[in-house]
Amino acid sequence: MDVDRQRPEATLGPVPVLPRYAAEQPADRLGIVVETCRPDLVVATMPVAGNRQSIGIMYGGANAAFAETLGSLAAWVNAGTDRIIVGQELSCTHHRAVRHGTVTGVCRPLHVGGGTATYEIVISDERGRRTCTARLTCATPQPRRPARAT
Repeated sequence: MDVDRQRPEATLGPVPVLPRYAAEQPADRLGIVVETCRPDLVVATMPVAGNRQSIGIMYGGANAAFAETLGSLAAWVNAGTDRIIVGQELSCTHHRAVRHGTVTGVCRPLHVGGGTATYEIVISDERGRRTCTARLTCATPQPRRPARAT
């Protein structure tokens, strides 16, 4: 049996993860915990520990991966998990350094269309201060239809 056809046992929020990729999920490696996952709102947390650059502050790439995770989840919830969602554009503005604790990401839709979706992701520290603002646009193409027998 093809492993991709098996029922996924792992999930990221409500999105199934194919078994062969379950151990490779960036969300697990970054420590991302999804708290809310609805079409209009995705909220998650991520620890600073383990996601620092060499000078001890939160790595900007971790913020970017955090933002893309939340935006991608939102796109899947809106478009349907039968689609293959891919990021098209990600921009991040880092407002302030974070040295410890946990950051919280709040993702809300800016545009949800038939083929694309754009989300704003606001990342804040434990004191509620905005540390990063990100915008993610995802392609949300229709599922491919099986080829017809001729």
